[in-house]
Amino acid sequence: MTFRDEFKLLLRARYPLIYIPTYEEERVETAIREEAAQQGNRPVYTWDFVDGYQGNPNDADFGKRNPLQALEFIEKLSSSASAVFILRDYHRFLDDVAIARKLRNLAKLLKSQPKNIVILSPRIAIPDDLTEVLTVVEFPLPSGGEIKIEVERLSQAIGNPLPGKLLDDLVRSCQGLSMERIRRVLAKAIATHGEFQAEDVDLVLEEKRQTIRQTQILDFIPATEQISDIGGLDNLKDWLMRRGGSFSEKARQYGLPHPRGLMLVGIQGTGKSLTAKAIAHHWHLPLLRLDVGRLFAGLVGESESRTRQMIQVAEALAPCILWIDEIDKAFAGVGGKGDAGTTARVFGTFITWLAEKTSPVFVVATANDIQALPPEMLRKGRFDEIFFVGLPSQEERKAIFDVHISRLRSHNLKNYDIRRLAYETPDFSGAEIEQTLIEAMHIGFSQNRDFTTDDILEAASQIIPLARTAQEQIQQLQAWAASGRARLASKQNPLQGFGSGE
Repeated sequence: MTFRDEFKLLLRARYPLIYIPTYEEERVETAIREEAAQQGNRPVYTWDFVDGYQGNPNDADFGKRNPLQALEFIEKLSSSASAVFILRDYHRFLDDVAIARKLRNLAKLLKSQPKNIVILSPRIAIPDDLTEVLTVVEFPLPSGGEIKIEVERLSQAIGNPLPGKLLDDLVRSCQGLSMERIRRVLAKAIATHGEFQAEDVDLVLEEKRQTIRQTQILDFIPATEQISDIGGLDNLKDWLMRRGGSFSEKARQYGLPHPRGLMLVGIQGTGKSLTAKAIAHHWHLPLLRLDVGRLFAGLVGESESRTRQMIQVAEALAPCILWIDEIDKAFAGVGGKGDAGTTARVFGTFITWLAEKTSPVFVVATANDIQALPPEMLRKGRFDEIFFVGLPSQEERKAIFDVHISRLRSHNLKNYDIRRLAYETPDFSGAEIEQTLIEAMHIGFSQNRDFTTDDILEAASQIIPLARTAQEQIQQLQAWAASGRARLASKQNPLQGFGSGE
């Protein structure tokens, strides 16, 4: 159901108190006025703390700097008069006992009158005593169609008709921004060049990065890693390569649905995060990282609001990759936490979206302790596949050493005995191999020479891998994978040879 449809239904059903969390005040007020006009040409009264009510010749400035008087104005109108009252930034006054009591009284009174109060706020901040009388309605970011109309309007205004590809690129790059930000960044492009150019897409992407950072929920991650940077994990890489074109229009015409997502389960340091970055780079899609801990806030309803905001931004940026790192830490023991059910509600909202989403948001979730996750998370339909990423085999360690040393010393790779290095580092993860090389470089640098194979072996002898310090936990994780609940990311069985020195 669109915002227009839902708002129209609430007006007709005489919902007295409507709460709309949005930063797009101008755009939502335009939508409200248009719907009010279609509902019997209802008058719309707008109030804010500084100017009071505006646009009403009989009561100009009424309620100025007086939020309680703003509600009394609603009672002054005839019970048969229809109207919509927009109260800007009114969330700031909801904790006042007189305001809360007045709103609850109005909620009962307006049920029998054709009047609706709409509270506009940049965020959800609803006290407990008003949760039952306020109805929250989400106002979505501009759709691709709305953005296209705005870009075409601006291009015509400056006499710069756009070719189809540039128009599509600009529209796609603007998705996920508010209309105000879109107008601002396009005005910046016009001021820079006097017209729209292909380079303006980069301006829009930088604005998008700023917007995403300001949500304080999602991070925009530049992805430069490539599939070839991943040593081993051949089954996983084959699976990803087959889906490289799945977000194209050609795939839709073929009848393919959008890929839904991927769960990567495994031992720390085995390349799960690297894989998420490589997917975004290989598929040429923006990478958003979600810190699930940021979803949780102190105010009632705010955590759920942040979850919906995260979903809204991700869907507006689609097609994109949504990377959720260490999801097991966020939702471990759902239902058992003493947080008044907030974690359970956030989890419920999130997994419902995972199952029902139709937008091309590819979710990559990583987890180290799969047994800490609720079983609902692993149910078929949430993700396309669950892969187990285990400790690299000897051949995979050889590939990992090759990748790292090629990047560090491409000119004299042949001077390193990579096969011996792989043999001498059983139970090492990819991250531990990388740390070994860094330590070897410190050894060589401190002696004013290049690092050698012997330096790497010396560094490796000083590192105790996680596979030995957390042997019991890792064996439990491998036993879970061996039971057939996940697909193996490696062609070489990572469940063999653990702790044996190979």
